Amino acid sequence: MKVAKLYSFNNIRIEDIPVPQIGPRDVLIKTKACGICSGDAMPWYIEKKAPVVLGHEPAGEIVELGKDLNSSSGLNGSFRVGDRVFVHHHAPCLNCKYCNRGDYVQCETWRNTKIIPGGISEYILIPETNLKNDTLKLPENMSCEDGTLIEPTACVVKSLKRAGIKKGDTMLIIGLGVMGQMHVLLAREFGAEKIIGTDMIPFRLNKALEFGADHVIDVSKEDIIGSLNNITHGFMADIVIVGPNSASAMRQGIEAVAPGGTVVFFTPAKPDEMLTIDPNYIYFSDINIVASYSCGPDDTRKALHFIRQGIVTADKLITHKFSIDDTEKAYRLTVEAKDSLKCVITFA
Repeated sequence: MKVAKLYSFNNIRIEDIPVPQIGPRDVLIKTKACGICSGDAMPWYIEKKAPVVLGHEPAGEIVELGKDLNSSSGLNGSFRVGDRVFVHHHAPCLNCKYCNRGDYVQCETWRNTKIIPGGISEYILIPETNLKNDTLKLPENMSCEDGTLIEPTACVVKSLKRAGIKKGDTMLIIGLGVMGQMHVLLAREFGAEKIIGTDMIPFRLNKALEFGADHVIDVSKEDIIGSLNNITHGFMADIVIVGPNSASAMRQGIEAVAPGGTVVFFTPAKPDEMLTIDPNYIYFSDINIVASYSCGPDDTRKALHFIRQGIVTADKLITHKFSIDDTEKAYRLTVEAKDSLKCVITFA
């Protein structure tokens, strides 16, 4: 079977490897589509995993069940050959201290689980834990391309939950790539009243307006703080979502938030960057700073709900489709971050 393997940021190869042999409580899926995550376009983040089969946003069809899945196990009848599924590349144990608090990404099992060999692969082995704790059947009216959006949408669901939005809040979204656009699409579902987006790419600024943003700020021409001050009549933003992997963007988010508001760091900064803040400014302005890393099973279920409702869809967000042989082209287009949103690898 073919896989797309990254050896370094500028070295992606299409290789042939054996189809994985499943265990008694695993399943094998034939991949139908897999999204390319914008996080994988950060060189420092992806290269530390190399060599690695790219992709962790797959959807596909079950083609083989482990022998115990037809017995009297707890999974009996849950999955069948022919089912189309989304699978999260990490799955929690659901029993530890972190899982009991809903902090699934801190669960040791979550951090150690994976799909084999990766998402951009003609076949994928779903291990028992992933199958049991974070694999979802796709409804009949949902395409596998829609299914590739479940994991990124779930990350946005978690971000908006952690933001603690109050009805009527003004939200500023810094960065309007696909994850920023998903924040635009979902912000009102969580209670935001006014949505403002910032970017420097006209294509993305226009998409945000199309998706429901009330205002956009072109940072290539305008100062974020000054423009936000004018738009909000001096009140600034109750919620700020910081998308770019940059300490300077994080600092800008803190400057843009209103007293009593919340800044969400949606993406990590580069490893060599440090963020210096005035603690008294944070304290006396009563500002909350929260991080939002990945997502858990509750978030993927909610994401499936929003996609099923048509709020987030492949038609809106997937701008480019490629075959596995053209994975490098898809990856480069994602890295460019210009006139595109979501690139997806599709399989015949």
